Amino acid sequence: MSNETLVKSDNKKEAKGKRAEFQKARPLAEGKTTVIHVARTAKVVKGGKRFGFRALVVVGNGMGKVGVAIGKANQVQLAIAKAESHARKHMITFPISGETIPHEVIGKFGAASVWMKPAAPGTGVIAGSGARLLFEAAGIKDVLAKSLGSSNPCNLVYATMEAFKQLKSKEAVNVIRGKAEKAAAEAPKAEVKAEAAKAE
Repeated sequence: MSNETLVKSDNKKEAKGKRAEFQKARPLAEGKTTVIHVARTAKVVKGGKRFGFRALVVVGNGMGKVGVAIGKANQVQLAIAKAESHARKHMITFPISGETIPHEVIGKFGAASVWMKPAAPGTGVIAGSGARLLFEAAGIKDVLAKSLGSSNPCNLVYATMEAFKQLKSKEAVNVIRGKAEKAAAEAPKAEVKAEAAKAE
């Protein structure tokens, strides 16, 4: 009986469900985590209000890989942990040209629009607070950005992510246009002409 009671009491002390997974100590993962925005939410129920927290978190490795997510919980730390876990699972990779973006682009999400343009070395990150943290997490040090719509921090950050998804490298554009295949096909002809010119 004593052994059974000990086992039962030990089981009661352990946390159960998804909440337990976030409360346990997690190993250090790759990338830097930054909290962009934390808001307190309230739900009116019988007998008063039930308060919660919503956290907007960005995770980036500083080399063109970044993820953003929102987490909700009754505690701030738990909301941040949820958002961080979700952001790591949904990271995207985009091309970087030196320390800036390859080309001009506009990202839209909801009522928010973000315009961004490559900048010369030494310009720095000229952008609003939410987009600035996203650029820093992604490893972009020189860029010009401007919000053209809603100032909602969540929509602004997601609009910036949509802009990142549209970025393409010069090589990728050449492949899409077929220039790479044409250059490969024309290379042997150019060599033949060069040899003929030398023979003459």
